[in-house]
Amino acid sequence: KKEGGSGLSSYDADAEGAAKSLDVLLEVAMKNVPDKLKGCTPIAVKATAGLRKLGPEKSDAILKAVRNRLETQYPFPVVSEANGGVEVMDGKDEGVYAWITTNYLLGKIGGPDKTPTAAVFDLGGGSTQIVFEPTFAQAKDGGMPEELAEGDHKYKLSFGGRDFTLYQHSYLGYGLMAARENLHKVVIDNMHKSNPDSNAWLSKPVLNPCLIPGSSREIKVPLGEGHPLGTSVTVNMTGPTTGSAPQCRAIAEQTLKKEEECKISPCAFNGVHQPSLSKTFAREDVYLFSYFYDRAQPLGMPESFTLSELKDLTARVCEGPKSETKAWDVFKPISGAIKELQGRPETCLDLNFMVALLHTGYEMPIDREVKIAKKIKGNELGWCLGASLPLLSQESGWSCKINQVA
Repeated sequence: KKEGGSGLSSYDADAEGAAKSLDVLLEVAMKNVPDKLKGCTPIAVKATAGLRKLGPEKSDAILKAVRNRLETQYPFPVVSEANGGVEVMDGKDEGVYAWITTNYLLGKIGGPDKTPTAAVFDLGGGSTQIVFEPTFAQAKDGGMPEELAEGDHKYKLSFGGRDFTLYQHSYLGYGLMAARENLHKVVIDNMHKSNPDSNAWLSKPVLNPCLIPGSSREIKVPLGEGHPLGTSVTVNMTGPTTGSAPQCRAIAEQTLKKEEECKISPCAFNGVHQPSLSKTFAREDVYLFSYFYDRAQPLGMPESFTLSELKDLTARVCEGPKSETKAWDVFKPISGAIKELQGRPETCLDLNFMVALLHTGYEMPIDREVKIAKKIKGNELGWCLGASLPLLSQESGWSCKINQVA
């Protein structure tokens, strides 16, 4: 989507409106692609977790309307249905395409050299993805070498004349917007467990350590079907008297369900198998983008930092503007930082979730260095370029459109 524009899912039941929303992008293509090349410039539309959440009926109607508009109103060939020309992407493809984008722009793949690849951690609104190429130590005494266990997490990729065995997983329901809901639900569940015989607390302020000290907000909390308090509750949540980052992170960690049964060990969280990062990906680059970048960069975080430094930033943010330590004074020299903090009261929660996700969830060591980025060499990171590169080959399911001769 165009920067500042809204995604397809925001149109809900208005499929035609969703299809027309792509016109602003196609106008750029119409202007910039020479007329003689338009008929051989393929186009594909990929939607992400947000559209999947609308349910099959609404999302299918939107995809159909998009394909119809592209095929009837524009000269570009649309990639065939069989090849996923207009589709809701599988979560695993979203992550792998982002991995291709990042490593291609870094020059780690697609060239003649066999260099170690970077890991990609993407944090969207509805889901979060992890993709990396684990390396396993050679077995001693000629035994069977360790390798990546079979399963949906294993992704074999051929790109630029090289074969890669990647570990990938997409956690639906663990994107940042979903994480906020999960965390608020844990706050409500904890209160409900402490007060099993009375719901009187629902009409009083509910303490939430993830809010800035002294602040309060009315929050609607989805609880799901069959919850004793109903499918949702609206409560007045209030912040603590002093910054409570550790308490907030403890709640964020509860949402990760580390105690779930692990069928193939080792596991990260929610029972999902993941090779140990400290053992199989100890030194290579780790790139974080999307919401990781959007929350940390405006607060002055450099391109490269350790998880420990992210944890320190989080503690400072959670102290709030009125703390005795004047914790927010450090943000004053950073252009726009105070405005960002004042305009986004969830920043304490968001950063705590990120620390919990990376350190407790993925079990990344606290001294591990990570990089945040939005662009590399002027190109935006994310899945888009990685999804586009295969379209350069006609084997990806398109053929040139022949101009009708009158």
